[in-house]
Amino acid sequence: PELPAFQPSLLTLSSSKMAPQKSTASQPVRLYTKGTILGYKRGLRNTYHHTSLLKLEGVNDKAASNFYLGKKVAFIYKAQKAVAGSKFRVVWGKVMRAHGSNGVVRAKFSTNLSPTTIGSSVRVMLYPSNV
Repeated sequence: PELPAFQPSLLTLSSSKMAPQKSTASQPVRLYTKGTILGYKRGLRNTYHHTSLLKLEGVNDKAASNFYLGKKVAFIYKAQKAVAGSKFRVVWGKVMRAHGSNGVVRAKFSTNLSPTTIGSSVRVMLYPSNV
């Protein structure tokens, strides 16, 4: 009698019976929350360009916005000319206080933000920590 041909697929376990593999490489941790520039602090007739209004992702009430008071804010944009090997520039700011009751905050930047930045995204860093 002739033996059947060797089939290596019969020796391997199906993937459902194998133990799950743990990856040794961890995912990078994001140390900021995304936000959007809504515009400037303003009244009916006057605008105050030194204070910008930001809507933060996942913040929908005044109590939740209190966590972000004092946090650093980075507006990152890309310029034509590379400085120090990078075309990206940053304007730093700080969350000053809440604005209203829907989770919008007021922030002041080192230089006033241009009106063209309205609608752009910012990074609200999770430092300095108050916890």
